[in-house]
Amino acid sequence: MCIRDSLYTRVMIFKDKTVIITGGSEGIGAAAARLFAEAGANLVLVARNKKNLESIADDLRDKAKVAIFPMDVTDADACVDVFKKAAYEFGGVHILVNNAGYHARGDVADVDAADLARIVDVNLRAPIMLSRIALNYLREQDEAAIINVGSLGGRTPVAGSTTYSASKAGLRFFTLALADELRGSPIKVGLVSPGPVDTGFILADIDETADITLSQPMSTAEEVAQAVLDLCGNNQREVAMPRITGFLTTLIYLFPWIGRQMRPALERKGRRFKEQFKAEQKRRESGSPDS
Repeated sequence: MCIRDSLYTRVMIFKDKTVIITGGSEGIGAAAARLFAEAGANLVLVARNKKNLESIADDLRDKAKVAIFPMDVTDADACVDVFKKAAYEFGGVHILVNNAGYHARGDVADVDAADLARIVDVNLRAPIMLSRIALNYLREQDEAAIINVGSLGGRTPVAGSTTYSASKAGLRFFTLALADELRGSPIKVGLVSPGPVDTGFILADIDETADITLSQPMSTAEEVAQAVLDLCGNNQREVAMPRITGFLTTLIYLFPWIGRQMRPALERKGRRFKEQFKAEQKRRESGSPDS
């Protein structure tokens, strides 16, 4: 297990602990699964795509015990069932990582109403529902954690991602309030809020991604996954990453006029990145040599 040195660090041993990870078949969820597997945890991976789940499970079974549950996190009955099966399979549940996310980019007037509802259902309602179910199991442990994967879009509003920002803001406040409710208990509640992450969640939909989002440094899925593990074992409530962007979102939240003044320059920077990325993608697809 790798825990970064910090004033807040305490040791949490993951060996033989059971970790449920939603959105566990790719991106941040798959990266977290690999790190938990290396640390000796039992894994319960949840996602809709059974084929992807089977693939990551096959990769990890030489390091850890892995169970997969193809399901939609908005299905309340399935959420109850996954905890029952996890407890039966491994004897208990110790950590829940609410990582599954959904986004339909565009202005509110242009996005289908069903997509807007699904953003809220996947990003906010499901983590609340799963956390509530988890408490019944986590209270049986001497040490446990709920870690939610939020977004810096939940710390400052992003036009073109209005409902997504709202859902992640809701998840942030749910996390902080739940942490207060459980203060003094053995259950740690925390939030990892990344900016843009180098996964298909953004890059596969880059034309629709807000320019201002792409103006910020991009984290890797592995960096965010490491932050998830670290947060299980320290006393911090939230990790905003990268740090400079976390500071910027706080500044803009406190002083909105600064954000309005900075926005044109940030959007220009994001557009330049977008064009550079698309040009590089086109070069790779055409097989052109490096310039």
